[in-house]
Amino acid sequence: MDEIKKLEEAPIGTIKEKEFDISSWKPKTALGKKVKEGGIKDLNEIFNQGLKIMEPQIIDVLLPNLETILLSVGQSKGKFGGGKKSIWKQTQKKSKEGSKLKFSTLALVGNKNGYVGMGYGSSKETMPAREKAIRNAKLNLIRIKRGCGSWTCNCKDPHSIPFKIKGKCSSTVIELIPAPKGTKLCLEGECQQILNLAGIRDIYSKTRNSKTKLNLVKACFNALKMLSQIKVKEDYIKKAGIINGKI
Repeated sequence: MDEIKKLEEAPIGTIKEKEFDISSWKPKTALGKKVKEGGIKDLNEIFNQGLKIMEPQIIDVLLPNLETILLSVGQSKGKFGGGKKSIWKQTQKKSKEGSKLKFSTLALVGNKNGYVGMGYGSSKETMPAREKAIRNAKLNLIRIKRGCGSWTCNCKDPHSIPFKIKGKCSSTVIELIPAPKGTKLCLEGECQQILNLAGIRDIYSKTRNSKTKLNLVKACFNALKMLSQIKVKEDYIKKAGIINGKI
């Protein structure tokens, strides 16, 4: 019963995190020590060198204006509130002692300017699950390529993506297609939040086997991850106005 009360009282939507105190941080990795000492002041330096981020505090220092959102990937249970969207995915396991509840959630972090991350966390209680998800989202932060890949627009403004890209999770497939200015985000609501935090304003999409919300959201993030890994020729970078990361 206590877990169900926490479920109802849990914050929904955007989360305001406390200001990070760098003086209390004791880095354990060489990269973390460089960031705290001021040797690395820009997140682009880490991505350009291909270094792996293993401490979420690195993101707190280099991107202090990060926004955090919990996506609605679950459904509330109960006689009267069943079927409603919820940020918690609740499962239970039957044992000799009774039912053991477990809560999981999907967190999204981004600065609406070329950086976005997504993380999944689960625990026996709601608050530890939320903290795990936010921590994993910061560790999975990616840098997004933005541009104008729509042949009907060709404005060289980074309002969309530079070319078509597909993402897959299990049997769910989503295709993101460049769109001209003013189109806005034409795709599912939770996927809209991912692209919004990434700084993308206009896009078309096609989906297949998108019945499971969690798989659809992960497929959308996988498409953005693949977009950031593709190498682009310099001629097309100028033609589409591609920007990698923040403006």
